[in-house]
Amino acid sequence: MRHVATLAGVGVKTVSRVINGEPNVSAATIERVLKAARSLDYEPDLHAGNLRRADGRTRTLGLLVGSVDNPFAGAVHRAVEDAALARGVAVFASSLDDDPEREQAAVSAFLRRRVDGLILTTVSENQGYLAPELRRGTPVVFVDRQPAGVASDSVVSDNTAGAALATRHLIAHGHRRLAYLGDRHDIRTAQERRRGFLDELGRAGIATGDAPVIEGLHDEETARRATLALFDADEPPTAIFSAQNLVTIGVIRALRELDRHFDTALVGFDDVPLGDLLEPGVTVVAQDPHAIGRIAAERVFARLDGDESPAARTIVPTRLIERGSGELPPRASAR
Repeated sequence: MRHVATLAGVGVKTVSRVINGEPNVSAATIERVLKAARSLDYEPDLHAGNLRRADGRTRTLGLLVGSVDNPFAGAVHRAVEDAALARGVAVFASSLDDDPEREQAAVSAFLRRRVDGLILTTVSENQGYLAPELRRGTPVVFVDRQPAGVASDSVVSDNTAGAALATRHLIAHGHRRLAYLGDRHDIRTAQERRRGFLDELGRAGIATGDAPVIEGLHDEETARRATLALFDADEPPTAIFSAQNLVTIGVIRALRELDRHFDTALVGFDDVPLGDLLEPGVTVVAQDPHAIGRIAAERVFARLDGDESPAARTIVPTRLIERGSGELPPRASAR
């Protein structure tokens, strides 16, 4: 900074005011300082500058998403980043991969960088370790999954209602032998979707104990193998509810491998890439990850701007998109 000041012919304090965007600096002086900074390849030390800023902020957010492999996480990331960039804020992002140790390591790394706020997808059973940071006033918004052990803002999909909607849709098309394929049971969203599926079976008078419920599926290949195994049974399902988008892709692969994609109905939770281009198209209960990310960012910035209202849970509705796979009737031999 001293070198920039010397080259621009101003004091170090003036350089600091220009770099930090403070008022009452002439346009000509700003131009001289910025030209000197560019010629010297000067990059401000944000951590040091933050100590001198009146608001004490670093103009950064920490974002923890489930997995960069999942299009849902990518859409949330994009929405958060768009909202942040509009306010001149940078986003540090990390992937959780549903590992509790990785969760806490990522959060610690964000806090060491003195981010102004956190937007987190979490998997550990309790987020009480964030209580000291919340007491210090750091805004924390949880996305996709609600927190345990702390009271903080959250933005989530209506998982139970969405799963019930998918199940009800399959039953309405004549299916009585339905199977559930889902993510790890210790994940809150998976629990909610399983509950929605089973509750809807019960409401329709279908014995829940007879419905195959296969959990612990976390990628395409495990879902593919689980689906293949379903059709080794004497009475395989006529319809499948797949409760996660990567699971849905595995189911699609297995049904095509078995040549059962035209006689086994399928509804997936969350949309899948190119799902509308397959034949039949993939019927889904779609989440709105862009809205989830945007609302989460808005909540962080509202807190930073002084909103002290009680912690709030925002539920983003899901919607059914009919494309063909969920509207297939039961096989004639299975009626």
